[in-house]
Amino acid sequence: MARALVTGGQGFIGGHLVKELLVRGDEVVVLDLPGAPGRALELHGLGSDVELIEGDVSDRLVVDRAVAGADSIFHLAAQTLVGPAAEDPVGTFRSNVAGTWTVLEAAREEGAGAVVVASSDKAYGPSESLPYREGDELRPTAPYEGSKAAADVISRSYWKSWGLPVAVTRLANVYGGGDLNFSRLIPEVVTAYLADREPQIRSDGSPQRDFLHVSDAVFAYLAIEGALGEGAPRGEALNAGTGQPRSVREVIEQIKAATGSNREPDYLLDRNPDGEIDQQYVDATRLTRATGWSPNTSFEEGINEAVDWYRDYGDPHK
Repeated sequence: MARALVTGGQGFIGGHLVKELLVRGDEVVVLDLPGAPGRALELHGLGSDVELIEGDVSDRLVVDRAVAGADSIFHLAAQTLVGPAAEDPVGTFRSNVAGTWTVLEAAREEGAGAVVVASSDKAYGPSESLPYREGDELRPTAPYEGSKAAADVISRSYWKSWGLPVAVTRLANVYGGGDLNFSRLIPEVVTAYLADREPQIRSDGSPQRDFLHVSDAVFAYLAIEGALGEGAPRGEALNAGTGQPRSVREVIEQIKAATGSNREPDYLLDRNPDGEIDQQYVDATRLTRATGWSPNTSFEEGINEAVDWYRDYGDPHK
């Protein structure tokens, strides 16, 4: 039986990834902070099916314990929010940068067969040339972007310097049922409309993003892991997204249709928030060529799935 480690496995994407690894028959280890937000293992009913190690991803002793015996490592643990990253840059760099090299060092010494490191399309920074392609220069201008860009570059160096079979994923905005971070657009809008209240929007509705359903994100990770085992795409960065940007207003309209709500959102700003990029979307051609992966969930299908999930979950604001 293969042994897989998921750092950040209590998070939104991590929980879905753990579930799929168990379905394929892996022995799964999760490393996450004590009391990590999201508690995905409990949410998916997986607590008794995995080995949970609680600790900081930048703590080498904890990481060594988690990495021991792992055939594959999916490094998702990170501080993932732009606003908190700006408020606590040192903590963000410790988690996202030091945490990454700590995992990579342990993986190198253990001789792991495949390491997939979660970066982000935010690592590219603002650009007038879109969609983002992997050969584009990384131009981060904010702490979160900078932390992901640094971890991205460090990760890829481990293949060229030491032969660690590692690849980096630069995912678009991931959404779907199970995301309990209600500061994000889709969870906030869906749960607001289901509760018959006005959603609070932290922009004027104009920013555009590439939205990737969580199931497609998970299968991108697994496709890359499989390709690494066969010798490629080691040392590379790979975008995963739909290549179709949608504005905040478009997303809201889709959710309104799915929920049947007539309420209008409350736009809290007359601009894009400070530190947020106006438009982002990626070209995933390299990933498709390397692995055969492509997104299978349409945006309409994905929103309908999310609405159904949050309807069952209930109003988190009660």
